[in-house]
Parts: sequence; C-alpha cells; structure tokens
Amino acid sequence: MLNVAMLSGWHVHAKGYAGELSRLPDVRITTVWDEQPDRGKAWAEELGAAFEADLARAVAREDVAAVVCDAPTNMHPEVMIAAAEAGKHIFTEKVMALTVRECNQIAAAVRKAGVTFCISFPYRTAPMALFAKRVAEEKLIGDVTLLRVRVAHNGASAGWLPEHFYDPTTCGGGAMMDLGAHPMYLARWILGEPLRVSSTFNAYTTGHAVEDNSVSVIEFAGKAIAIAETSFVSTHSPFQLDLYGTEGTLCVGGPEEKVRIRSNKIASSVPGWVTPAELPAALPRPIELWARALIDGTETPFGLDDGVQLTELMEAAYLSHREGRQVMLSELKR
Repeated sequence: MLNVAMLSGWHVHAKGYAGELSRLPDVRITTVWDEQPDRGKAWAEELGAAFEADLARAVAREDVAAVVCDAPTNMHPEVMIAAAEAGKHIFTEKVMALTVRECNQIAAAVRKAGVTFCISFPYRTAPMALFAKRVAEEKLIGDVTLLRVRVAHNGASAGWLPEHFYDPTTCGGGAMMDLGAHPMYLARWILGEPLRVSSTFNAYTTGHAVEDNSVSVIEFAGKAIAIAETSFVSTHSPFQLDLYGTEGTLCVGGPEEKVRIRSNKIASSVPGWVTPAELPAALPRPIELWARALIDGTETPFGLDDGVQLTELMEAAYLSHREGRQVMLSELKR
C-alpha cells in the first residue's frame, strides 16, 4: 500500500488528484497539510485522513511515503525540499518553481535523498501529442520549421477560476504561468533546446494583477520557432497543435479534434490530407504513472530535468514580458 500526503488544497487540480489516487486500489491518502488550516481540516475530514497543521510533522509521519504538492507556486521549494529531506517521494503540479535557481535547489534535495520525482505534464500522455512527437522525430513532414500550440479557456472572463489564481506573489504570473505551461512543455519536448524567448502578455478586461491573455515566441537550437498561446479569456477555444515542416504539415486538435497530415514524403502513395487510422495508445494520467512507478518499480516519464526545463522557459518568458525585450536563455542565473 502506498501512503500519500496531500500537501495543500490550493491548486484547482488538488481535489482531482486526490480523486485519482483514491481510485487506485493500492494507494491510500493518510494525511493532509495546508497553509490555510481551515481549508486543510475540512478537506482532511472529507478524505477521511489526518490533518497536520505543521509541514515538518506532516512529511515526517511514518504513514506517509509520498506527497502530492499542490501548494501555492511560490511555496514549492519550501514544501518539496522538506518532503525530500524527509525521504518522501514527490508528485507536483506544474510549474516546479518560479526560477531555475529554485528548481535546482529542489533537484539537489531530491537527488540527495534518492526519492522519485514526477511533475504533471498531462498533454504528453495524449495520443495526439504522442503522434506529433513521432512526426517530428521521424521527419514525416521533413524538418520542422514552426510549431504552434494553443491551450486556452475562459476562466477569468467567465469568473470560474478562484481569486487566488490572480495573485502575482503566490502564482508568479497568470495565464502563461498556469495554463501556458502546457504549450511550453510540449514545445520543449518536441523541438529540443530553446535559445531565446519573446513575450507579449496583457490583462484583457478582467482587471487582475496578472496577465490573462498571452503569447510567447521561442527560437530553438535547430532553428525551429514555437508559438505558445494561452488565455483565461477565450470561450470555445479548442486545443490546437500545428507542426509546419519543409515537406508537409500536421494539424492536431481544433474544433473537430482530429489529426490530419499532408506531406510530400507520402504524397506518391497517399496524396492530399490524411487522417491516421491509428494513433499511439494513451498513457495513464501522470499521477497514476507516478504511483505505479513507486509501487511497481517502473520509471516516471516526467522528471527533474523536465521540471527545470519548463521553468527555464517560463522565467525567460516573464523576463521578456517585464523588460519588453527578447531574452536569451543563457541569461538566466543558475
């Protein structure tokens, strides 16, 4: 039995993660800690778990082998380093931390303790994204020259995101920091090493202290360019991933949620736009992959390097926004 502590109910996905774990027959949630004790006590009662008001006591408990970090983003280093030093395995909501330097501190504690770390990158488990990765790797459309990824919703304009998601201190940003993590990690996964970032963010009409409408443009070492789009003020905005290459184009998602490819490399036998008859099988959800790794001794697919690489892009993107200039990734302090 894998005994897990939920470390805060701050994030909107926290209850979803608890639900996913509760549905696994060999996982048990034993403990809840929360920086807001009243919220934590209520959630612990709901889960039938113990509540610990003190973080050190929570991670030191003998009936806790692993933790799920859904604390405010600016608290991630404190929470995850405490868990690692107590010898607990870690699953965290993205982003890993607000700066590369903080990520490296977390990574050092995790490696020293020898615990398993996993960050939540759910789009990397989806058949459509797995197919896009294959298309890029196998050069089915030639060399990729441009990648566009859009993940957006109307959480701000429709008023369903919690108010604390607009706190620049605890969140470290708005739409790009939260929802924009998905386009960012997909771009890094598919295109490789980033070189420079340029961002345009704004607070559209909601009056919040963080951006709710944002775009970052990234150049990669292979000369491909990525456009990462996200928004909290877009209604009926479908997931979209487009790969443009020297020999063809791949369109993923959109209103019809389809995968379509057209390439000179296959035109002699299959002309025009083609919808693949079969896509790669979906992987389990990230938190299940993490739990299974701990129970069965398998590998987690989204580890420390992935977490650091996402924060690297985010830190550069926000620096670009604040200073109104293009930022080289080499500028970041490590």
